[in-house]
Amino acid sequence: MTETSASFGTQISYADGEVSLSEVISAMTFALDLTEGAIPGHSLRSCLLGMRIAEAMNIPEEMRTSLYYALQLKDTGCSNNAARVSQLVGGDDRAMKWTSKLTDWSRPLRTVKSLWPMVLPDKNVVLRVVRLIHMGLTREKNNREMTQLRCERGAEIVRKLDMGEMAAEAVRRIDEMWDGSGHPGGLKGRDIPLLARLCSVAQNLDVFASEEGIEAAINVLRKRSGTWFDPQIVRVAESLHASGVLWVDGCVSDGVERTRAAVMDLDPGLHAKLVPERVDHICEAFASIVDAKSPFTYSHSIGVADVAVEIATEMGLPADRVQLVRRAALLHDIGKLFVPNTILDKQGKLTPEEWAVVLEHPRVTRSILERVSSFRELAALAAEHHEKMDGSGYPLGLTASQMSIESRLIGLADTYAALAEKRPYRQALDPNDILAMLAPSVPAKFDPTCFAALEALVARWTHEKAAALSVETPEPMFGEWSAVGVATAS
Repeated sequence: MTETSASFGTQISYADGEVSLSEVISAMTFALDLTEGAIPGHSLRSCLLGMRIAEAMNIPEEMRTSLYYALQLKDTGCSNNAARVSQLVGGDDRAMKWTSKLTDWSRPLRTVKSLWPMVLPDKNVVLRVVRLIHMGLTREKNNREMTQLRCERGAEIVRKLDMGEMAAEAVRRIDEMWDGSGHPGGLKGRDIPLLARLCSVAQNLDVFASEEGIEAAINVLRKRSGTWFDPQIVRVAESLHASGVLWVDGCVSDGVERTRAAVMDLDPGLHAKLVPERVDHICEAFASIVDAKSPFTYSHSIGVADVAVEIATEMGLPADRVQLVRRAALLHDIGKLFVPNTILDKQGKLTPEEWAVVLEHPRVTRSILERVSSFRELAALAAEHHEKMDGSGYPLGLTASQMSIESRLIGLADTYAALAEKRPYRQALDPNDILAMLAPSVPAKFDPTCFAALEALVARWTHEKAAALSVETPEPMFGEWSAVGVATAS
């Protein structure tokens, strides 16, 4: 449906009519695993285990549908506390999150040994010991705060994805414990929603099986039955384990694609196709997950999408291409969930090792998005946002002839938006100052047609802002002046 232009490179046809909900959600779980530092496929393995337990318990079909998506989306809120976790430990938030799942907090010496490598790794011993002591003294408060940040946000996103209230409550209550010692509400026993109890058992089974083996996972389940876990669910899991049914296709050794195929075979929607509006909502939801990882990027993906759409529209791109641009822009940084907050939020210069991590995020973006068969072009556009016309970009070093017009304008929009946002090392820049900074890089790094469209837009936004400010009761024509300099509809 698209034309090919020699000056802009080849454009691959794009259609979203073949997108199924289970295909998209199962692909996006790989992004959620990144936020937790989990072994890839954690959410999918948890889903497979939890659904088998639910089937053995004769859980009604409607509840199993909610459980299916709750298990895959249980970590949607995890980016929301990433910055706080990093600040608390002074180290890698992803490593800390995963290690804490394996830590027996009732055994202080083992806890210290587990956490020591992650706490202020670049500081001296005295400071590290003091930080560990402080963490121990404030553990209950910190756990409550972290859980609330994660679970409330996760439930909110699940609701926005139209997965239903049962799925949202399962995500919200996943860290409640059978004996009432969990968070965020301290619910006890059967007051905890059944789906949350199932999610808790399933995710802990995979965490311990992935790190310590199947028998270790079952032993943890037995040991914590009646304290952490619902004894009835534990008995069912033990029975399935004894019969050899529980772990089929659900172990790390089975490979993520085999597990994903098994999960998609359980699709309660029978691979129902998504309408375009639903695809848009999913893209928006995952953009918000990415942006929540750092206080300095809280609106970045939305900002890039707004600017990219404005540029694409100004250039006269067809409506379907503008829609593609918006989706790719929303998801362009999903690979940054792979980057620890110690790097994302660092105020000083990055070391070569830290830059090496940052340089990988476009590759990670592509690897996640291309798992959706009809997202192949979207994945390429999203992953090319740091490529430059002269081949000096990354990760592939593409040149002008290898870049589509859409990838060029998304790259320009990303750079513009980043400069228009506050960062740890500088204040936000004025739109016209940004143009002056970027102009010397045209056409070497940025496409001149895209840049001309951006210049026209900035002139228009500047005029509209000035006109709005001159009115006695300011009311901009197209909404408020956004963080990236765009007048957007409210």
